[in-house]
Amino acid sequence: MLGCGKVAGQHAGRLARHKRDVSLAFASRDRAKAEALRVRAGGTQAFGSYAEAIASPDVDVVAVLTPPHLHLELTLAALAAGKHVVVEKPPFPHAVDFDTVAAVAARAGKHVFVAENYYYKPSLVKLRHLLADGVVGDVLFVHVNAIKQQQTGGDWRDQPDLALGGALYEGGIHWVDFMANLGMEVTRVHGFRPAPRPGSLERSMMIGFDYAEGAVGMLTTSWEVPSLARGLRLSKIYGRDGTITFESNGLWILVHGKKHRFYIPGLRDLAGYRGMFADFVRAWTAGTEPALTLTRARRDLAIVEAAYATAGTGQEIR
Repeated sequence: MLGCGKVAGQHAGRLARHKRDVSLAFASRDRAKAEALRVRAGGTQAFGSYAEAIASPDVDVVAVLTPPHLHLELTLAALAAGKHVVVEKPPFPHAVDFDTVAAVAARAGKHVFVAENYYYKPSLVKLRHLLADGVVGDVLFVHVNAIKQQQTGGDWRDQPDLALGGALYEGGIHWVDFMANLGMEVTRVHGFRPAPRPGSLERSMMIGFDYAEGAVGMLTTSWEVPSLARGLRLSKIYGRDGTITFESNGLWILVHGKKHRFYIPGLRDLAGYRGMFADFVRAWTAGTEPALTLTRARRDLAIVEAAYATAGTGQEIR
């Protein structure tokens, strides 16, 4: 693991269930920090630089868990050293960077996995199945509410040159992936950006979606609006034959349509990390692609870019 912050500690705990297949080592620009996490997580080695870890013959897979501005550089370095790569989101500065990474990975015969856990959320998997089964008929509207209050604490997320962007790059890209993986094909998006606080990155965005199947969607994402229970919120999918109401985080799903059902999709893996790491371990041990391919991850970043490019471009009212 390159980077020994909060995410590295969390991922180390999540990978503990795969200890028969995976042993962990940690790298930081501060060797003492890497050693402290190694001891705490039961790791095998600690490295005092990212380059040292990447060059180690004991390392098979490199997890890039640094601030986003280093993701592309470290991913390419790891591939050049013959390692598989797990890269945190937002993965790279631009969608076209995926083309470079994919080409380098193909030449190296290695895989790059984007750590987008929302793709594996049990609630999203269930929604995909429900929509595929036509439980609400033709889908008309998708309204996803991803509003909460979350403090960044003045860390790298508040620095544009380190974070790569604002609302849609850090927390919002999760929800972009959610909207893009409901089982319908996104064909067009339009971004809407409220005025940010003076001198700060924006923390709120809205995106309109057109789907090839005829539905339209709206995603509202924010880290600066107080909400019940620090993030409890409701979202809805409306069809010609009924409605799906769901708690946005994935606690429950209520179907009122061709059949009336109440589901609790998977509280033990609410955020999808268990499914994500199980898929990654399977993929790199079998030498196959994960369910979340680079093509899907590239599309998420392309949607983010398109949303920012279209924000503020609507027709003025005269």
